[in-house]
Amino acid sequence: MNIGLTGGIASGKSTVAALLAQHGAALIDLDRIAREVVLPGSPVLKQIVDRFGSDMLQEDGSLHRKRLGEIIFRSAADREALNAITHPAIRQVMFQQMAAYEEEDPNRLIVVDVPLLYESKMEHLFEEVMVVYVPRQLQLKRLMERDGITEEQAEARLNAQLDIEAKRAQADIVIWNDQGIEETKEQVLRFVKKKGML
Repeated sequence: MNIGLTGGIASGKSTVAALLAQHGAALIDLDRIAREVVLPGSPVLKQIVDRFGSDMLQEDGSLHRKRLGEIIFRSAADREALNAITHPAIRQVMFQQMAAYEEEDPNRLIVVDVPLLYESKMEHLFEEVMVVYVPRQLQLKRLMERDGITEEQAEARLNAQLDIEAKRAQADIVIWNDQGIEETKEQVLRFVKKKGML
C-alpha cells in the first residue's frame, strides 16, 4: 500500500508527512534523496557542473543550491535540463527504498513525499495521491514569511510549479491545511483510520 504525498511549496506537506509517520507510515522523502544524490563526488553532481558550470560548486565541493535555484526558477529549459540529470537517480533510490519497506512489512503504508509529483508525471507510480492544500494567497504569505523573500520572488517560485488548484483537482485525497494544525491532525487521523492503520 503506497501513496504519493504532494502539495504546493509552503502548503504544509512536511507537517502532514510527519503526522502520517507518527501513525506508523513508512516515509520516503524525495527532497532528502535529491540532496543525497548530489553529494560531493557523485556522478549526478558532476553532470550538473558539466551542464551549468563550475560556479555551481561551493568552496567545499558541495552544490551551491541557492545559485542553482536562482537559475532554474527563472528558466523552464534549465529546470528541465536539471530534472533530466537528477530524476533518474532519485527514482532509482526511491524504488529501492519502497521495495525494502514492502519486504519488511507488506501491510505497512508507504508514503513517498514528492514535492513535484505532478510536474514530474509520477502520479502513475502510486496507488493514490494525497495533496496538502492551502489557497494560493495563503501559500504566498507563508512562503514569504518562511523564506524571508519578497512577493515577487515568492510568485516566481509558485509559478515554477503546477498551480495548487490543478493539484487539488487531480488528487485522490485532499488534506486542507488552512484551518490550523488541530483540523489538519483530524483529517490525517480520519485517513489512517479509513486505511485500517488504527
